[in-house]
Amino acid sequence: MREGTLLLVDDEENILAALQRVLRREPYAVLTATSGAEGLALLAAHQVDVVISDQRMPGMTGTDFLRRVKEAYPETVRIVLSGYTELKSVTDAINEGAIYKFLTKPWDDDHLRANVTEAFRHKALEDENRRLAAALARSNAELERANARLKENLALTERELLIDGAALEVVREVVQALPMPVVGIDEDGMIVFVNEEAEGLLGSQYPLLSAMYEDALSPELRGIVAEGGTSCRPVEIGGWRFLANTRPMGRRSRSIGRLLVLVREARDVTV
Repeated sequence: MREGTLLLVDDEENILAALQRVLRREPYAVLTATSGAEGLALLAAHQVDVVISDQRMPGMTGTDFLRRVKEAYPETVRIVLSGYTELKSVTDAINEGAIYKFLTKPWDDDHLRANVTEAFRHKALEDENRRLAAALARSNAELERANARLKENLALTERELLIDGAALEVVREVVQALPMPVVGIDEDGMIVFVNEEAEGLLGSQYPLLSAMYEDALSPELRGIVAEGGTSCRPVEIGGWRFLANTRPMGRRSRSIGRLLVLVREARDVTV
């Protein structure tokens, strides 16, 4: 199995053949081109990981060729083969970032193989870094979208809470203003709501709010509340006749318990 692709570019066929002999046992595919133009055509047709180019070639120098490779295929690792006579132009290309490494002619076979292996390793590391960076960017983008959705949901929940709170205050004020006693009892039997009318009628001897209804209410009212269900029964309190209405809470809300409403009859009790 081949692990990557190497492109060799040199205008001398014997140089290309010599390079191929040196690299014939290496675990990557080798392509060859005899000019910069031919090398660019191969790059357009193949996915190339590493390019080694001669410097002194007619029509297009190695550094000019590798500059064009950098522009079109920036992820490809670029190496130039050159003698010391072209050192100035090669150094300029290195400083521009167009060349990853400079190898001299004549080359040492072991040194050449080691540098090519290192170039492929460098390419693999850069590919992995790019992959991780892309994955991180995707994760960050998804996190930003999730945060935006969370903020939107929080804003909606806050608005709903404000509306619910305002509605609850209105309901409390309305119930407090009702001209009839109203008592709310939770599922444990604790009185959790008392309006002013109920407090004035029933709370003269025992504080109603937070008391257990079995302790705070009269035996007759306790019996009505304990019956459960919905009922409407006449009762007598403080010389007045009332209809005691009880019903379970929770049909239209999340409240659990019972509601006791006392409606005074028109006629007073004769004493």
